[in-house]
Amino acid sequence: MTVGRPRATVAAMAPYRPGKSVAMAADEYGFDLEAVAESAKLSSNENPYPPVPSVVAAIVAAAGDVNRYGDHRAAELREALGVWLGVDPDWVATGCGSVGLLQQLFLTYVDPGDEVVYPWPSFEAYPVDVAITGGVEVAVPLVNHAFDLDAVADAVTPRAKLVVLANPNNPTGTAIHVDRIRGLLQQVPDDVLVVVDEAYREFVTIDLGDPITDLMPDYPNVVVLRTFSKAYGLAALRTGYGIADPSVVTQIDKVLIPFALNHLAQAASLAAIEARDEAQVIIDRLVSERDRVVDALRGDGWEVPDAQANFVWLPLGERTDEIFPALERRGVVVRSFPGLGIRVTIGTSAENDRFLEVLSDLG
Repeated sequence: MTVGRPRATVAAMAPYRPGKSVAMAADEYGFDLEAVAESAKLSSNENPYPPVPSVVAAIVAAAGDVNRYGDHRAAELREALGVWLGVDPDWVATGCGSVGLLQQLFLTYVDPGDEVVYPWPSFEAYPVDVAITGGVEVAVPLVNHAFDLDAVADAVTPRAKLVVLANPNNPTGTAIHVDRIRGLLQQVPDDVLVVVDEAYREFVTIDLGDPITDLMPDYPNVVVLRTFSKAYGLAALRTGYGIADPSVVTQIDKVLIPFALNHLAQAASLAAIEARDEAQVIIDRLVSERDRVVDALRGDGWEVPDAQANFVWLPLGERTDEIFPALERRGVVVRSFPGLGIRVTIGTSAENDRFLEVLSDLG
């Protein structure tokens, strides 16, 4: 029995589905964690390495003040981000992860019945936010695991409020050049926001052209979202930031949950900006591992699209429901997209080797 009267759209929606932990997989499949020689959590696109020492020190130093709220608007962090990005702080928004900022955009711009257009499959939070706001999703199928931006443009009707592009895309890992996004903007009305979700941008090694932010003087309806969760190893602290026209920042700040970006997260993010050269060493290590894993998979005959994030996509189709549980039973926890494939986070060298070994055994 449901107590109270939840909104119909919420009662009908499926919740966001986070990646499993190894312990959750062990409980589901009934295996003894201690009996599994090597386990690997490769399901949530986390950085397998801790933050650099100076960032950890900043967190420890800030911990003594957690009895006080942090700055609601994170003004110091917005200022530092503006200096780093070369924009006025008025163009910077901060929130509880880039996914939190995304939800703020939905809450601000999407009325019941409004359309939200995005390629699919993509980040699973998008349909959740559509449902929360009572919007209508317009999912545009990928072509060869990548965006069909002409089809995206064709899908934009007068009822559309947002277009959302994950670049690189999650879960396929493919990325698109800025010129293609410019071409989309030329076809989209200027009262439709085009949100470019760049959660994995630090892992891109192909040439994507100038930063998306360079489009903003000509296309003020562009919004860019980024995060400290992936490349900088701060997933648990949930720092997201966005770059947008100040009028957009003003509006989405109205629906920011009070003190959502906590004091520790702000301190860690400020330190991470200062230590980004050190973080780049870790990023380079993960990119090298990613490329090694891709080469090994292709060498074994698996189809793997271009990978430009900290994960790889295996389009297994009907074999997904066979291979996914078989991996988990042996302690290798990945992310399943039923009927489509699996997404495998790049972990440590040992974790990646374990995944490759188990997958090879499964053939």
